[in-house]
Amino acid sequence: MRYLALACDYDGTLAHHGRVDDATVESLERLRASGRKLLMVTGRELDDLMRVFPRLELFDRVVAENGALVYDPGTREARPLGEAPPERFILELERRDVWPLSTGRVIVATWEPHDRAVLEVIRELGLELQVIFNKGAVMVLPSGINKATGLREALDELALSTHNTVAIGDAENDHAFLAACECGVAVANALESVKARVDMVTARDHGAGVVELIDRLIASDLAELNLLLTRHDLPIGITESGTVNLAAYGRGILVAGPSGSGKTTVTTTLLEKLCGAGYQFCLLDPEGDYHEFRGAIALRGSDSRALADEALRVLERPSENAVITLLDLRLEDRPPFLQTLLPRLLELRSATARPHWIVIDEAHHLLPSKWQPSSTTLPQQFTNAVLVTVHPDHVSTPALRLVETIIVVGPEPQETLDAFARGRGEPASRLPVHDDERQWAWLLRPEAPPVQFHVLPPAAERQRHRRKYAEGELSEDRSFYFRGPEARLNLRAQNLELFAQLADGVDDETWQYHLQRGDVSRWFRTAIKDESLADEAAEIEARADLASADSRARIRAAIERRYTKSA
Repeated sequence: MRYLALACDYDGTLAHHGRVDDATVESLERLRASGRKLLMVTGRELDDLMRVFPRLELFDRVVAENGALVYDPGTREARPLGEAPPERFILELERRDVWPLSTGRVIVATWEPHDRAVLEVIRELGLELQVIFNKGAVMVLPSGINKATGLREALDELALSTHNTVAIGDAENDHAFLAACECGVAVANALESVKARVDMVTARDHGAGVVELIDRLIASDLAELNLLLTRHDLPIGITESGTVNLAAYGRGILVAGPSGSGKTTVTTTLLEKLCGAGYQFCLLDPEGDYHEFRGAIALRGSDSRALADEALRVLERPSENAVITLLDLRLEDRPPFLQTLLPRLLELRSATARPHWIVIDEAHHLLPSKWQPSSTTLPQQFTNAVLVTVHPDHVSTPALRLVETIIVVGPEPQETLDAFARGRGEPASRLPVHDDERQWAWLLRPEAPPVQFHVLPPAAERQRHRRKYAEGELSEDRSFYFRGPEARLNLRAQNLELFAQLADGVDDETWQYHLQRGDVSRWFRTAIKDESLADEAAEIEARADLASADSRARIRAAIERRYTKSA
C-alpha cells in the first residue's frame, strides 16, 4: 500500500457551510477500517472545531490554527507549534476597532477588509508575524508556520511520511500542505488556483468529493495516478534534449556494467536525489563503497542479528536512511543476512510504506542465481528496489524478473544487456549503434526506445571535480599546451587556474591560433569533461569579430563562474 494517510481540510472540503454530512462521516469510518490514518488540517481554532464537529475521534491527529497546533484526539493533548500572540498586538488591534477578532493559542484571526490594519500594526510593532488569506479570512501566525509545517509535525508523531499521504483541500491556505504531500487533490468546488496546482480534481464537491477520493483510495490505492505524478520524478542524467528522470515509485531498477564503469556514480546520484526529495532508503553495501555517504546512518558489525535490529531501529524514523555495511560479515554469511533482513524490511513497509527504496549493491553475490526466494521473501509487488551488479546473469532469476528499468554503463553496453537477458531467460533487447563516446549510459524502459545520456555527477564528485580541474594536476597527456602556429612555445597548463594565467600571458598570435582551431573548447570537452564550459567556449571561438583581449576575458569569466570562484 502506497498511501497510508489522508489529510483533509475542513471548511469547504469535509464540511459544507460548516457541517459534515452523514455520508462523509461514514466514508471516513471506512477509510479507518482500511488500516489508513486520518488527519484533519484546518484553519479553525480547536475549541471552535470541537463545537461544530464532535467526531474528532475519527482522526488520528488534528492540525488546527492553520498549522500552529497539533491535537491528539486519543489523549486529548494539544501541542502548540509557535508562541502565543503578543498581548500588545491584540490590544492595538482592538484599539483600532478590528472586529470580529478571535485569538487561539497561537493564531489571531479576523476578516477582510481589516487586513490593512493588521499589516500596519505588525509593521509598527516590529513583529515577526505573517498574514495568510483564506476566502476573506485573515489569519496571523508566527513566521514559517502553515498547514504544511503542522502536517509534517503530526505525521512525525505517527512515524509516517508526506510521501505516503494524500491531501485534499479547496482554498488559498491549502496550497502548502497539498504540495507537501505525495498526492494533492482538490474538491470540485475548490478555487481555480488550487485546481491548477494539484494532481487530481474530484468530480463532486465538498464532502461528496472526499467520499469519491476515499472510494478510489480503498479500491486501488490511486494506482491509476502513478504515471501522472511526475512532479516527484528523480533527475539522474541529461541528454541533448533534456533531463533523464526516474519515477519515484515503480517496479525494480537494475544498474549494471563492468567494474569501474560508473555504477557507483549512478547509485550515489540516485541516493542524493532520494535524500533531497525526502524519500527514505536502505542500502545493502557489501564492499563499504557507501559507508561515508553523508545522507545516511552507516551501520556495521559482525553480529547479523544485532546489525539487522539496529537497521530496523534507524528506519523506524521517517527522516533517517540506513547504509548497512557488510564488511565485517563473512562472505558466506552475507546472502543469508539479506534473505533474513528482507522479510523484516517488507514488514516495516507494510506498516509504514517505508523504506521507500531498497538498494542492493553487489546483487550477484547477495542474490545469487541459485537463490529461489519464497513469496514472503521477494513478493511480486516488490516496488522501488535497485539491484546493482557487474554480473546480471549471476543474479537470481526471480529477482531479475522484478526489474522494469535498466541503466547500463560502461564501454560494452550490449554485452551487459545480453547478460541480463540470459539471467532472465529472455531474448536480449538490441541497442542502436551510437558513435558518440561522450555519452556513456543507457536507460531502457518498457515500451520506450533506449536513451543514451550523461549521468549527473554526485555532489561529492562534483566538488572533487572542481578542485581537481581548477587547482589539481592533470597528467601530461591531458594537459593543455600553448604552442602557437609554428610550435615556438611549449607552455603546459595542467589545470584551469594555470590555463587562465597562461592564456593572459601568451601573445595574441598564439592565442588566436588555438582559438581558431577550436583547441580550447576541445580541451574543456575531452580533458575537463565539462560540456557546458566547452559549449560556451565554442561560441566564443566562433566569434571572429572579438578582439584577443575580449575573447580571453570571456573565456576566463566562463571558467571562474564554474570553478575558480567555487573551488
